[in-house]
Amino acid sequence: VQPSVPPVPNYKLSMSIPEWLQAIQTYMKLLQYNHTGTQFFEIRKTRPLSGLMETAKEMTRESLPIKCLEAVILGIYLTNGQPSVERFPISFKTHFSGNYFHHVVLGIYCNGRYGSLGMSRRSDLMDKPLTYRTLSDLIFEFEDSYKKYLHSVKKVKIGLYVPHEPHSFQPIEWKQLVLNVSKMMRTEVRKELEKFARDMRMKILKPSSAHSPMKERSRGKSLSPRRRQGSPQRRACRRDKS
Repeated sequence: VQPSVPPVPNYKLSMSIPEWLQAIQTYMKLLQYNHTGTQFFEIRKTRPLSGLMETAKEMTRESLPIKCLEAVILGIYLTNGQPSVERFPISFKTHFSGNYFHHVVLGIYCNGRYGSLGMSRRSDLMDKPLTYRTLSDLIFEFEDSYKKYLHSVKKVKIGLYVPHEPHSFQPIEWKQLVLNVSKMMRTEVRKELEKFARDMRMKILKPSSAHSPMKERSRGKSLSPRRRQGSPQRRACRRDKS
């Protein structure tokens, strides 16, 4: 028997944005989390958006299980064309039992509220409803979820809003703001996040790649299995053990 291919959700005018996001997340859950250890889709974070959207199209055709990074790309693809929905990547680096883990979700901002879409082995480390009044409320919610699994969050990286033009040659800006949260007080983290969120809403932030194309290019080697110990934060979301 052919496994059933879940239909790609279509936006209907009768849907509210939260209902639409719920439909997208339900679709991702139907694809299932990829536990195989083999990544079915190669995603280079430095590729232009247009190339990543082609990969997302392929995901909808192949209907194979996905991990955190693929879910972010798929979430962007499925929310394109909804200008009221702003999308931006949120990455976490956590520490548990002597190891570091990397995870990424798609932050969502719409109508004065924050939420997220994504995939994880853990149901409370992926999608969050569009109910958080501030970006820091959303980030602290993830931090609290991590605590249940005894993971301590070391770093949080927030990217910029992803443009809605699927044919854009711009790459996604993955880490415009990097916070060493384990070394900061929550009040300090909140202040930084709120300032950043305000600047994002006012669209005054420019990709950091605009300042340093060389640095961006060298970062494209994120598929190398091991980095020099000198720069652990450069490793991409290869191991979502969250």
